Amino acid sequence: MKNINFLAFAMPAFFLFLFLEYKLAQRRKRPEIFNYESSVSNISIGIAERLINLFIAASFYQLYYFIYDDYRLFEIPSNAFVWLALILATDFVWYWYHRLGHEVNFFWAAHIVHHHSEEFNFTAAARITTFQAIIRTGFWCILPFIGFHPSMVITMLIVHGAYSFFTHTQLIGKIKWLEYVFVTPSVHGVHHASDEKYLDKNYGDMFTFWDRLFGTFQTEEEKPKYGLTHPLKSYSFLWQHFHYYFEIYELWKRSSGFKARWKAIFGSPAHMDQDIRPVLEKRFLQDKSNPHQRLRFKNYLYIQLGICTFILTAFTYYFDYLESYDKIFVLSLVILTLINCGALLEQRKWIYYLEYTRLAMISTYFLYEEGLLVFFFVPIAIMIFVEQLFSLSTIYQNTILQLEPVE
Repeated sequence: MKNINFLAFAMPAFFLFLFLEYKLAQRRKRPEIFNYESSVSNISIGIAERLINLFIAASFYQLYYFIYDDYRLFEIPSNAFVWLALILATDFVWYWYHRLGHEVNFFWAAHIVHHHSEEFNFTAAARITTFQAIIRTGFWCILPFIGFHPSMVITMLIVHGAYSFFTHTQLIGKIKWLEYVFVTPSVHGVHHASDEKYLDKNYGDMFTFWDRLFGTFQTEEEKPKYGLTHPLKSYSFLWQHFHYYFEIYELWKRSSGFKARWKAIFGSPAHMDQDIRPVLEKRFLQDKSNPHQRLRFKNYLYIQLGICTFILTAFTYYFDYLESYDKIFVLSLVILTLINCGALLEQRKWIYYLEYTRLAMISTYFLYEEGLLVFFFVPIAIMIFVEQLFSLSTIYQNTILQLEPVE
């Protein structure tokens, strides 16, 4: 992929705009726009999606070319009129992909992660999962099937992604005259709201006329309350990704007969049994305790997210030049670190052993690089010895897992 190196600058650009938004929120005395735990969670999910997509994005593009070369319906040229038509077509496809993402359980399981956040800022735009990327790729395939060239489609998807990023902020108020045509942060903020009057509204990505045409448009009236109607009680990286799949499976088990089980998978999220999530949260220990306390040693989280961002940037830039084992190592290391970040937010004591796993992974990788893998047991033995000698687990828990009251 010739253009993949340019994607390396996406994360630095993201943090630049995030920093500007944060400083502007401070200047306007709007501290409620940012929530520490939620922002960390949002960024973690965004890093994971960017990382995993490096492995599968090429397959998406190959699929577009395969459909275009062998199955396109029309031979559509490239000119100004066609580009305009493609903008409209892309947003129309997005509207129905997005709407079905809210109306079908299986699709909602991938999309719900984007709506977990109870804050609405640029970090919320990063809450995209690879599952969601795979599903919407299926919808995008309609465009090369019609006859739009894949290079045009890919360019337009980048434009759409960039536009939607800037609609995730509270620092731009209502622009009523613009909302007659374009999606603004106010319009998209309504979509992220959990207020009953705002539910299932404003699915468009760039334009509002699809929502107006199909009866799903809602202007902002009262200040929205962001997030889910039944908020998730966890910052766990894994649980946020998979909880709704567990909920679907639990509903499927409780259902009897083909029709009921079909609805469990492809029915409406509005019909999901609301007692399922609390049961699963208790079963898998995801019910957040200490809601009025938070991690004191925040710098450790910042360091980990900073390292992950740097690794992702460099990894993206050099992706085509790396060996398979390098790629697997980086993927495993970053995902493990992101799991660690979520566990830190919830003060899970078992993360101490996750730290050892990460150290063992790093030492094994470098031993393999130097052709000394036969000595892989040496760093493990050293870690066991140091643990027994200094009781590092106690020091770790008393330092890293210190809590402080939420102001």
